[in-house]
Amino acid sequence: MKAVRFHEFGSPDVLRYEDVERPTPGAGEVLVRVAATSFNPLDATIRAGYMNQIFPIPLPHIPGLDVAGTVEETGSGVTSVQAGDAVYGVAPIIGQGASAEFVVVPAEALSAAPGAIPLADAAAIPATALTAWQAVLEHAAVQPGQRVLVNGAGGGVGGYAVQLAKRAGAHVVATASARSAATVRALGADEVVDYTTTKPTGPFDVVLSFVAAPEPDMAALVALVRDGGVLVSTASPAPADAARNVRTTGMQMRADTDQLTALAKAVDAGELTLDITARYPLRDLKTIHEQSAAGSIHGKVIVTTED
Repeated sequence: MKAVRFHEFGSPDVLRYEDVERPTPGAGEVLVRVAATSFNPLDATIRAGYMNQIFPIPLPHIPGLDVAGTVEETGSGVTSVQAGDAVYGVAPIIGQGASAEFVVVPAEALSAAPGAIPLADAAAIPATALTAWQAVLEHAAVQPGQRVLVNGAGGGVGGYAVQLAKRAGAHVVATASARSAATVRALGADEVVDYTTTKPTGPFDVVLSFVAAPEPDMAALVALVRDGGVLVSTASPAPADAARNVRTTGMQMRADTDQLTALAKAVDAGELTLDITARYPLRDLKTIHEQSAAGSIHGKVIVTTED
């Protein structure tokens, strides 16, 4: 099969489009014929070697967390899916990813893909939408009537967070650049703040931060949270403010089949919109990593196995 791998950590130049032996599913695993994966910033961080102490991946490594495709074969003990099923989910970080024509994924990390969109487009959902779901509905427990700030709404996670917070009944203020403002507003933001020229004004019941920021900037975000509120961050740690009972928490996405099922239903019902900004064939994955390094990616970029 064709796959993109890196044999050493480094710049996007380490990525190679090459022939790789097709994997075989073990007990509890599923072999998926990949329709598409997507690019996540974590892919570039892992490729560069910055996360190796946290996620000691084997080399050579195939990147790609998200997967959407068709079940090709199931391992022993798998009853939740069968050959021919259209599925989507998240490949394990420590293991081979989905930037390939086939990938092995634990059955517990897969759910039925949405039927209202092309199967390849479903690859834009799993990692980012699960992160947003868990930030908005679990860690922040957003309630109707709350004022919520989404910091980094122009990114993949932020776009889903805007929609989920709005669905929860919140008044959503979103930070985004001018190029993303119209899209973020269309996703449901009540107010859009151009972070390149303006700072958001609190107080907020909830602040959701999806961009890396230095310590002073994170402290400034905490100051925007009203007494008793919460800040949830996926990128940079934020100092707590015990005197005002402001809770701060960092989080990492986890695979969750029930949440993937709920997200698919929301997409099929037209209640969740995908912000896919570009589609590339697998052979061009290096180009996407180069664009990420240049800071020119917004929304979600999917990577298809067919040209």
